[in-house]
Amino acid sequence: MLKALVLDYGGVLTDPGEDNPAEPPLLTALRKAKQHGLKTALLSNADGWWQPPTTLTSLLDVAVVSGEVGLAKPDVDIYLLTATKLGVEPAECVFVDDLAVNVRGAAEAGMVGVHHRSTRSTLEELEILLAIALRD
Repeated sequence: MLKALVLDYGGVLTDPGEDNPAEPPLLTALRKAKQHGLKTALLSNADGWWQPPTTLTSLLDVAVVSGEVGLAKPDVDIYLLTATKLGVEPAECVFVDDLAVNVRGAAEAGMVGVHHRSTRSTLEELEILLAIALRD
């Protein structure tokens, strides 16, 4: 059973979507996942100076930033570290990234990987995997 949603920042959480919504669709999905009791994490290959926007802090249980932890996607260890920080097994996490190589890294670590190509297809896939509605 999936218990956690792990999202990349640039290209995923920042994707404005196809339908010009009020906020990026994956941000809405993150909020809805949190409301449904899922654990949530941001996993970014940003440098150590970068911090997630404060608008995200209340929606995230964990933020793992490469520059702070000395690991980077697609290294299996960064996904394992994220799962550990969330207090779940890798197999209980679904990870979303716009780069296929990073999704493969997550799968090698035991996570369910979703390759983000469009907000619509990603949301459809996540709603099936998590069995919850993630759109307004």
